[in-house]
Formats: sequence, structure tokens, C-alpha cells
Amino acid sequence: MKENKPNYLIPFILVTCLFFLWGIANNLNGVLIPHLRKALQLSNMQSTFVDTAVYMAYFMAAIPAGMIIKNYGYKKGIITGLLVFSVGAFLFIPAANTRTYEIFLLGLFIIGCGLTILETAANPYATKLGDAKDATTRLNLAQSFNGLAAFIAPMVGTIFILSGKEFSSEQLSLMPEVDKIAYLTSEAASVKMPYIILGSALLILAIVFLVLNFPEFKEENESEAKGGIAEALKRKHLVWAVVAQFFYVGAQVCVTSFFIRMAISGGGVDEKTAGYYLGIYGLLFMSGRFIGTIIMRYIQPARLLTIYAGLCILLSLVAVYADGKNVVLALGGLGFFMSIMFPTIFSLGIKDLNENTKPASSLIVMSIIGGAIFPVIMGKVIDSFNDNIQVGYCVPLTCFFVVFYFGLRGYKPVN
Repeated sequence: MKENKPNYLIPFILVTCLFFLWGIANNLNGVLIPHLRKALQLSNMQSTFVDTAVYMAYFMAAIPAGMIIKNYGYKKGIITGLLVFSVGAFLFIPAANTRTYEIFLLGLFIIGCGLTILETAANPYATKLGDAKDATTRLNLAQSFNGLAAFIAPMVGTIFILSGKEFSSEQLSLMPEVDKIAYLTSEAASVKMPYIILGSALLILAIVFLVLNFPEFKEENESEAKGGIAEALKRKHLVWAVVAQFFYVGAQVCVTSFFIRMAISGGGVDEKTAGYYLGIYGLLFMSGRFIGTIIMRYIQPARLLTIYAGLCILLSLVAVYADGKNVVLALGGLGFFMSIMFPTIFSLGIKDLNENTKPASSLIVMSIIGGAIFPVIMGKVIDSFNDNIQVGYCVPLTCFFVVFYFGLRGYKPVN
């Protein structure tokens, strides 16, 4: 008698929704940073603490998230992640009502913790919901919705959060105090609706996961596995991969975080148009990953990484020194050519590590802490040069040189 295979379609669809939702949260930050800078009257460096809060959460919550999944399973891990994520989203209500940046940052940190738990659970869970031979295909399909969010989130943020109104400090100083407070209060309040909707969607999805019967999978016994972090770090190419990923994530977050202000300042467009351009940038990033994957069939990954890093260096120079439309085009190009860097650095870094692959993977994932550090440096540079956004793009420019070296030499496995 032929045994019926379990139907994983509904669980996979719901897990795929998770990829989309955390993509929305991450990609709203590019809108949130310039908006909170305006609404709360922050310096450029202060505004980048949005990135610091989220990426610090990723770094600090990575190990606890793994323990939650190991001890309680995928389903409970996902529900926990959704609930934590929703708490952070709802904190935007009191943050906006009181115009308190610290509450915004706390909410973002909690969101980051929720995202870490979700990503830790959803990525491996997606690979298990079906035949093992199709695991990579399923994961790529699910991740494509994360890429879709990179396009949709800036569009949603531009429509519902950005007002298109901005006054200089001189104009605000001449404005009657009542009008000034009304303007700033209105700007802060615009973030509430998107995050209320997001938080509500997360709660509904958590209830769905709680009510429905989801398959649980036991991990294989790994008690005999050897290897560890110390052993993995003896491999030079892994060390370079950790360094390269640290600088790459820093560069990507810098480019995205200051995209809107760069398009306004260097590209000469208004705030709303800059927000829509950020959505197109996300679309280019998503397209670049698909196209890059196809190109890798014909060009070795390390070589393609080197070429793309070299092009990012050139485009960063254009962004720093050009003006008008060329600046916006350069930013779009950066989105396209950065797209393959994270997965390519990751795969090259864990190559030939055998039993040390898992600890090596953890080290590379933890190196995304670069996203918490480099935007702050960039913000400080911009403030030091009298709000010159273009000079600040020297920071990601420098980061791409490290990625270039990794693709050229650092990736080579040497004991």
C-alpha cells in the first residue's frame, strides 16, 4: 500500500509570509531614518541609531534565538518571534505620541529581536517543508518575497509616512511655536498607522500558527560532530569572510539609510520622489540577485564578486563627486551590484570547512553587526562636513575595497 506524503503547502505559504513581513520591517528603515531625523530634530549621527538598534538586536539575540528553536521547536519559535516583533511595532504608538526617540529605539531593538528569532526558525523550516532535493528551491522562493518587500516597503513608507514637507532649521526658528509643535507632532504621528497595521498582522499570523497543526521536525543527532569556533578561525579564508561581511553589511546599510537624503541633496529631487526611487532601488537589488545567480553559471562566484565590488567602488565615486540625475543612477547601480555580495561572501567563507561549517556560519551571520556601526560613522562624517551627504558616501566606498580584496585573494582556502 502506497503511503501518502504529507501536504506542506499551507505551512509553506504561511512561512513564506514571514519572509515578506520581516522584509517590510527591515526595508522601512530607509524611510524611517530621514523621517525621524526631521520629526524629532536629530543630527545625522543620531538618526542612524535606528540601524544600530536593529543590528545590535540581531547580534545579541542570535544565540538565544538558536536556543529557543533547539529547545521548543520551529512552531513555538515562530510564534515567539511574531509576538516579540508585534510588541516592538506597537511601541511606535507611545513613541510617536510623546515624540520620544528612546522609545522608538526600544521598539526597533525589540523588533530586531523578533526578526532574529523568526529568521533563525523560518530559514531552516522552509527547507524541511517538502522533499529534501527541492530544499534550496523552496528557500530561494521564500526569500524572493523578502526581496519583493524591498520594493514594496519604501513605497508604503513614502505614501503613508513621508509628508513631502520639510523646513530648514532657520525656517523652523521663525515659525510660531504653536505651528512648529503642530508640524513636528504631525510628522511623528504619521508612523503610527503603518506600524499598527504591521503589528496587527503579526498578531493575527501568530494566532494562525497557534491554532493550525504545523509539522515539527527533529534534528539529527550531532553529538559526535567535532569542530568549533576556535578551530574554524584557523582557516584564513573564513576570517577574511567574516571581515568582508562586516564591511559589506555596513556598506549596504549606509547606502540604504542615507538614500533618500542623498537623492534629495545630490540628486535634486523632492522627498516623495526620493522615497519612490528608494523603492526602485529595492527592485534593482532584487533583480540583481536573480540575474547574478544566472551569471554565476558562467563566471566563478569569487571573480563575479570582485567585478561587482569594483563597479561599486566606481559608482560610489560617482555618488560622491557627481550631481543631479547621475547621483540617483549611481545609487540604483549600487543596489544592483551589491545584491549578490552577502550570499556569495557567505558561501565562499564556509567552503571546505566540513565539521566546522556550523560555527563558521554563526560567525559570518554575527558579522552583520557592521550594520550597527558604519552608519553611525557615516552620520558623524556628514555632520562634521556641515551636512554634506555626498562626502559621507566615502564610508561605503571604503567598505567596498575590503569586499574587493576578499573576492580577489581573501576567499582562497588556505589552512
